[in-house]
Parts: sequence; structure tokens; C-alpha cells
Amino acid sequence: MYKNAFALSVALLLAPVFSMAQDSATKPDNTRVNKQDRQSGQPTADQSKNNAADRKLAKDIRNAIVSDKSLSSYAHNVKVIAQNGTVTLKGPVRSEEEKKSVEAKAASVAGATNIQNQLSIAPKGKS
Repeated sequence: MYKNAFALSVALLLAPVFSMAQDSATKPDNTRVNKQDRQSGQPTADQSKNNAADRKLAKDIRNAIVSDKSLSSYAHNVKVIAQNGTVTLKGPVRSEEEKKSVEAKAASVAGATNIQNQLSIAPKGKS
């Protein structure tokens, strides 16, 4: 019984140490990328138009991207910003192939001339 109580006490004492070590080593992946959203003139998600056509356009593109299970979670989470029929794609993806695939899916919905591809490739070694 004392062994169990001792083991539990040690585990409870060390849990915050392991948690802090993990938190300090884990950095947000796209913090640097998000800085470009703060530049004036850059489209951001809150600038998406709220008209029915742009909402449908963004929804259809998002569905096309998310339904492709071969894409990474990075690609599934790119920003799709629709403004008056023009779509801006932003955020990190895992590879050049993913970047092309996401752009192709958006172009199949909105038309190639209506896509502004601002996707970036996430650095290797990031989770």
C-alpha cells in the first residue's frame, strides 16, 4: 500500500516538470506566417464577404479540400478567403505537391483566374 502511495506521490510531483519541458519545446508552427496577416492590404478571414455567392464559394472549396483524406491537417486548415468571386488561399501546407493540390481544388470550383495562392510550405521537422 505504501509503495502505491509513494509511486502516486512521485508521479504527481513530476507531472508539472514533464509538462513544462514539453510546452517550452513545442512552438506554434505558423506564428511567423500569421504576421503577414497584420500587413495592410492583405486579405484576412474576417474580410470574407458575407454575400451568398462568396459564402457558397468558400464552403465548396473548403469541402473539396477537407474531403481529400490524402492531404495533411495543415492543408485541411488553410484559410479560404472569398471576396467578390476572388479566392485567396493562405497558410502552411506540407509540400509543393500539397500546395498545387489545394490550389487545383480551389481552381476547379472558382476558376483558375480567380485564385490568389499565398500558401507556404511548412519547414521540415515541424509537427
